[in-house]
Amino acid sequence: MSIEQQPSIKKVVLAYSGGLDTSAIIPWLKETYDNCEIVAFCADVGQGDAELEGLHEKAIASGASECYIVDLKEELVADYIYPTIATGAIYEGTYLLGTSMARPIIAKAQVEVARKVGADAVCHGCTGKGNDQVRFEGCFAALAPDLKVIAPWREWSMVSREDLLDYLAERNIETTASATKIYSRDANAWHISHEGGELEDPWNEPSKEVWTMTVAPEDAPNTPEYVALSIENGRVTHVDGVALSPYAALMQLNEVAAAHGVGRIDITENRLVGMKSRGCYETPGGTVMFAGLRAIEELVLDKTSREWREQVGAQMAHLVYDGRWFTPLCNSLLAASESLAELVNGEVVVKLYKGQASVMKKRSPNSLYSEEFATFGDDDVYDQKDAEGFIRLYSLSSRIRALNSK
Repeated sequence: MSIEQQPSIKKVVLAYSGGLDTSAIIPWLKETYDNCEIVAFCADVGQGDAELEGLHEKAIASGASECYIVDLKEELVADYIYPTIATGAIYEGTYLLGTSMARPIIAKAQVEVARKVGADAVCHGCTGKGNDQVRFEGCFAALAPDLKVIAPWREWSMVSREDLLDYLAERNIETTASATKIYSRDANAWHISHEGGELEDPWNEPSKEVWTMTVAPEDAPNTPEYVALSIENGRVTHVDGVALSPYAALMQLNEVAAAHGVGRIDITENRLVGMKSRGCYETPGGTVMFAGLRAIEELVLDKTSREWREQVGAQMAHLVYDGRWFTPLCNSLLAASESLAELVNGEVVVKLYKGQASVMKKRSPNSLYSEEFATFGDDDVYDQKDAEGFIRLYSLSSRIRALNSK
């Protein structure tokens, strides 16, 4: 394998997971960039202790000089997930943006480590076919345009897991990875995604081996469970009457909703790079949160305000998916959402049953719903005769157009 030396890089901060790809990237960087120093960086975004266990030792054994593991769980939920879901952002109607929302905070923390250690480059293990390369590098461009970005999958000649395993074996670097990897997964506090294996054929139904976070709806309890949420300014603040931090609230809802098979989706999405990909996603707690927020919005937002929130959500979904968090447009959309969210206060009760999260009760001090106005019985607040003039004016343009055509 021929390697072109590029000696200008002295220190690189690598987004490190401990998996096969990043284990091979560390020696490759040292060989390709004249024995540069490699600092491994891992973001704890709630992917679980199993993925973090022994990570420091693995990084050092692979050739890194240091390994920073940064706890971002609370910040992720409070400053990225909560603001995003307050906008109503759902990509292509179903995807709750679990992978996408975590990328900006990871990139930001990686840049902060790079500044701390005096690095002149950052590196990621994203492939040249995926969305994440754009998300990470878009954030790097906004936060640290002076740092060189190294993307090995776009540079090296290795193309398979076998290539990577052979590469590590030649250098006597141990790895627990095997030649076969059925699924590609990405997990954080909000969700877990699954790609690969039988999912590459959209005619295949996902097997039970795909799902790892939620119970199959058909195997879920036959008795529904109810969970109460308190919402303030578009944020879940209490679960079943207990005040919880954003991260703790999400963890609580993940546990209870997963037991009822809530939050599974199977979609074929349009990637930013132009191709379609199939993914299965599990977002149990997030699905419950979305249901609660939308229920309060139904009570408090008037027609035009809700239409505007839907426009903001649609734009925000593409912005987050496309990796444009650190942009003026993102700031503008978040500001619009925050203004509307001032009214989104109240309480909901969500019924969890066989994969469904359905709001059964909702109330808000800002509710525009009035039984007096909505009733079909006698009332003193709405004169039905007034509707005639309103309809004539509302349909005036249609009437004029029809008259002109005659």
